[in-house]
Amino acid sequence: MLDSIDVARAAIQMAISSSREDEDRKSRKFRDHGIRAAAVDIGGNLIESIPKVIERAIIASRRSGVITESHVLDGAVAGAAREAIMQVAERANGLNAGGKIGIARSGEHLVVCIFMSIGLLHLNEVVIGLGHRAVPDI
Repeated sequence: MLDSIDVARAAIQMAISSSREDEDRKSRKFRDHGIRAAAVDIGGNLIESIPKVIERAIIASRRSGVITESHVLDGAVAGAAREAIMQVAERANGLNAGGKIGIARSGEHLVVCIFMSIGLLHLNEVVIGLGHRAVPDI
């Protein structure tokens, strides 16, 4: 049985994937090890777009089969995504951000990772945030 740290590693790897092909390859590899995973690109003013970022995480999770359509699972993804966003929000205040959200689930562990570059012009800072939720095992 995989534990939360294994699932967190998968979410981080999905968030730092370099391309759509890389995401697909990693997702297949994780599926072979009992982890369902997804990733979605994000960008813009992070603080102003928090609801949109959370919505994108939920939709990506559903489309990729990480979760099924359920208010409990939607809430878990939303809560973990919000937690990850809040870990990087202070640095993103008023600045543009671009990056990716990685989502992974195995058993009762669901993890959302946000990995992004924040800043102006070439003066960027790289940040990472992570949120975990316990969900019903399917």
